[in-house]
Amino acid sequence: MEKNTIIAILLSTLVVVATLFVQAKFFPPTQAVTKTETQQPVIADAGESQGIAASSALVDSGDSAIAGVVTTIEGKAPAAEERVVIETDLVKVEFTNKGGDIVSYKLKKHLDKDGEVEMADAVTAGNRAFSIILGDANGPVIDQLFNVKRISDTEIGFFKAITVRGTDGKEQTFTLAKQYSFKPDDYVFELKVIIDGDSAMTGLQFGNAGYTIRTSPQIGPRYEAKKDKYEFRRFFHLVNGKKKNTTVNAGQTKLVTDKWSWAGVGGKYFIIAALPEAPVQSATYSTLSEPGAAPNAQLFVTRTPVAGNRQTDVWRFYVGPRTEKDLVRYNLMANNPYGLNDTQLDKALESSGILAPLERLLKWIMELFYKVVKNWGVSIILLTVLTRLLFFPLTRKSSEASVKMQEVQPRIQEIQEKYRGNPQKLNEEMAKLYQATGYNPVSGCLPLLIQFPLIFAMYNLFNNYFEFRGAMFIPGWIPDLSRGDSVLSFGYTLPLNISELRLLPIIYVISQLVYGKVTQTPGTTQQNSTMKFMMYGMPLIFFFIFYNAPSGLLIYWTFSNVLTMGQQVIINRMMHRKKAASAAPAK
Repeated sequence: MEKNTIIAILLSTLVVVATLFVQAKFFPPTQAVTKTETQQPVIADAGESQGIAASSALVDSGDSAIAGVVTTIEGKAPAAEERVVIETDLVKVEFTNKGGDIVSYKLKKHLDKDGEVEMADAVTAGNRAFSIILGDANGPVIDQLFNVKRISDTEIGFFKAITVRGTDGKEQTFTLAKQYSFKPDDYVFELKVIIDGDSAMTGLQFGNAGYTIRTSPQIGPRYEAKKDKYEFRRFFHLVNGKKKNTTVNAGQTKLVTDKWSWAGVGGKYFIIAALPEAPVQSATYSTLSEPGAAPNAQLFVTRTPVAGNRQTDVWRFYVGPRTEKDLVRYNLMANNPYGLNDTQLDKALESSGILAPLERLLKWIMELFYKVVKNWGVSIILLTVLTRLLFFPLTRKSSEASVKMQEVQPRIQEIQEKYRGNPQKLNEEMAKLYQATGYNPVSGCLPLLIQFPLIFAMYNLFNNYFEFRGAMFIPGWIPDLSRGDSVLSFGYTLPLNISELRLLPIIYVISQLVYGKVTQTPGTTQQNSTMKFMMYGMPLIFFFIFYNAPSGLLIYWTFSNVLTMGQQVIINRMMHRKKAASAAPAK
């Protein structure tokens, strides 16, 4: 390689890295914080003497209204915080009677490096999961100690008589109850919010809101956004059957007033989604967090004002894996215990948009391979082999077009030089040349353009496919296809977030270099300089971009390069024999 080319590659790499650093450090993207101005209530304990409904407000799970018999609170309010655990086949949930909130929500069948995946992560004393705010999302949560009623092994209720004093000084007293119900084999739980007031109560209204429920501050598995570029937290909701994604920068909030059917927050492999029966006023997405803490990814769902003195609202929350088989069951009432129908919750899957049908086809084929080989890494390789075989005719056509281009290139340059000042004549002569030689300048690009949808769909599939999580390929080297491989841990972090020695990125770069060498075509000096940068510089840049990429994705890219190289060798031999046959004198 020439000295100038090496210098150009190194300088280009430094410029790219420096630009990304400066942009992230000094010019981060900004987004205005959306705030809703509203009158917030003053909450006070009602005490025992109010004679407000309490334990009877907790209803059987099949009921949709508050029980008719109202009794007064019995005994004193709890003097200290209590913790209660409910466990099913799928989840282990820990509650606190402080607000009747959730402080831990573990998925028993899904593990990460810290144990079971924690879906109520980053919980603090001031920010618990499924807490209630009277009013919109800007107010403080209810933080008082609630009474606890264990209804069954999978149902629990929390209740408290409280007084709300509005800005006009008027007071309203009512019992607020929260009742959680779980099913043995389901990732959806039901939360009933019950308001039971005396006859003088006219409702709950603070601005345009009644109350707000907020989900957990963060969902698992825990990750560091700066180190793990392939993990993410995204907000989304369904409007008229279409999923809408919403971007919220770190430390910001965003109010969504769309008439959504469900709203959620998700990472690559897990989501929390709210499916309300109650009339919803808005959703607020938030990445605000306490000072020094990592950014949250928290959903706030706000109910419209509550009319009257009694109301039972039913909320359902999906808290679990982001997989089609777990999400699609809520499209048919016979497949889930809540009778939910046509929720389209499966649209919460991370997909390729308009390429989603192609992605599903690829997933189906790969799953067929897995049934035979029982190894997802081998399934990736087999799917890559199949796609390269299917596209072999297009690859051959593209290579033949490249050879044809080399043959006519000198004549093209002559015409360009001769008619440089006469564009009309230049176009005419070029058209004549293409017609005489049978060369079509688009013929070399078209096969590549046809393959792009497949490339994008496979990229998204291998980067987000849930089954790759924890899937072993090669013991001791690639134990998890959803993460980068590792042969040595440095115990410290180098620049560009390199903390482990990985072989797959090195193998990938080698395959990319050899691939470029095999498929290169001769050209002018300027073209040669460009081709050299593409051949040697781009793989070096990709090495750092893909260093921490999921192993499944790198296996696909690497074997795709290897197979394309093999195809190119075969195509070169075929064209050589064809050229030799055409050049041989006729007998």
